[in-house]
Amino acid sequence: MKRIVKIIKKMLITIGIVMGVMTIVGLLFVTMSPQFGGKATKEQQKEYAKSENYKDGKFSNLGGVKMDMSGKDMLKAIGGMFKSIPESRPASDLMVQKVDSINIAAYAHEKTRFMWFGHSAFLMQTQGQNILIDPMLSEVPAPHPWLGGKRFSDSLPIEIAQIPQIDAVLISHDHYDHLDYESIIQLKDKVRRFFTPLGIGKHLIAWGVPKEKIVELDWGQKASFNELTFISTPAQHFSGRGVSDRDTTLWCSWIIQSPTEKIFFSGDSGYASHFKTIGDTYGPFDIAFMECGQYNTLWPSVHMFPEETAQAGVDVKAKKIMPIHWGAFKLAQHSWTDPVQRVLKKAEEINIDVLIPEIGKLTYIDQEDSTSNQWWKAM
Repeated sequence: MKRIVKIIKKMLITIGIVMGVMTIVGLLFVTMSPQFGGKATKEQQKEYAKSENYKDGKFSNLGGVKMDMSGKDMLKAIGGMFKSIPESRPASDLMVQKVDSINIAAYAHEKTRFMWFGHSAFLMQTQGQNILIDPMLSEVPAPHPWLGGKRFSDSLPIEIAQIPQIDAVLISHDHYDHLDYESIIQLKDKVRRFFTPLGIGKHLIAWGVPKEKIVELDWGQKASFNELTFISTPAQHFSGRGVSDRDTTLWCSWIIQSPTEKIFFSGDSGYASHFKTIGDTYGPFDIAFMECGQYNTLWPSVHMFPEETAQAGVDVKAKKIMPIHWGAFKLAQHSWTDPVQRVLKKAEEINIDVLIPEIGKLTYIDQEDSTSNQWWKAM
């Protein structure tokens, strides 16, 4: 009996040591890893406090909407990330269209065109400007490759090193699938200006981006850039990269206005009345890039279901929508084609045009409906 007690004690001590070491390693990783970004200074916090959306050190949604999840639901969500879901990934790596830097550099003042990297990342060319939107161009949307699933494709339409000079980068919020440390490190020296919602600048500065290259905007604020105007508009979401920085940076949607076109980019957002307000205030839009993927009944307030995506396109008064936030990563418990199948069905019901180009295809925003080429079915 004594021997059994001794063995149990040794096992408990061993387990305690292992857990202690794991805790220390985790704390060191969170503290020292640059992926987690920067912290706001007291001066920056004073600036944020001028915002109507900032209170008690946190940003908030219109109406105070929160992503309220119980501990049980949180465990379900975490477990779901590793759960086997039928067809949650393509059967093989997605084939992407390749584009070379010469083609991109040759663009002058033609009609607005864009190239989708998958998920919410774009290269847009308009008025002779090169614009990157939410350039998460790494393999895994997580602070460490072990903490997430790989991209559906084994390569990008164009590698970061080949991307020519970028005039502006727009960032919607600081989650890993939208703001990526490795991508920013590789891009920062070829970017003229970064436009972000309030608070994101602290991450960029921590990663070596000069402060004078960063423009932070609150909802409703605008910035002129060459022949373009960027307007930060509301989204219903949340933010945070670590264990203690929840909602310490703002999230937003974006409007891009040129002398000839208006474009809406939803960022991440649950469905709410802000879409109609944006449409009434700034619309109509030539195209709206609308979040459509990574949804779950556990977090309905911060991500849209595909049917809501289509309706949001109507609300913002878009001539057509392109569903985004899918086609690159498994971040929720649905098949990888569920978003596009459902949004197409709803869009047909409510009579709104949909554009769904292949990843990497250079596409003009006035292009006719591309859904006849349902490329995802061949994957």
